Amino acid sequence: MSPLLFLAIATAGGAGAAARLYLDGVVCSRLGGAFPFGTTIINVSGSLLLGLVTGLAMHHLLAPEWSLVLGVGLLGGYTTFSTASFETVRLAQAHRYLAAVVNGMGMLVASVVAAALGLWAGLGLG
Repeated sequence: MSPLLFLAIATAGGAGAAARLYLDGVVCSRLGGAFPFGTTIINVSGSLLLGLVTGLAMHHLLAPEWSLVLGVGLLGGYTTFSTASFETVRLAQAHRYLAAVVNGMGMLVASVVAAALGLWAGLGLG
C-alpha cells in the first residue's frame, strides 16, 4: 500500500466518522435519545453502501484503490457496530430488555439485508 493510498483511507475514515457524528446528532435532536435510532440508521445505510461498493468492485466498475478508500475508509469510519453493542448493553442495564433485543438483533438483521441489497444492486450494474 502506497503512502498516498494510506493517507486517502485515513482521511476518508475521518470524514466518515464526522458524518456519523453529525447524522447521529440530527437524528437524536429530532427523535430523542430514548432509543438509538441514529446508530441504527447509520449502520443500516452504511451496510447498504458497503454492499454496493463491494458489488461494483467485483464487476471492476470501481478501482481496487477506490473500494478501499470508500469501503474501509469512509464507510469504516461511518458505521459503528461497537457503539451499537454498547447501546444494546446500556438498554439491557436499564431493564429495557425488549428494546435491547430489538436494537441488537434488529440492527444486525437489517444491516445484513441492506448489505445484501447493496451487493445485489452493485452486481446488477455490471
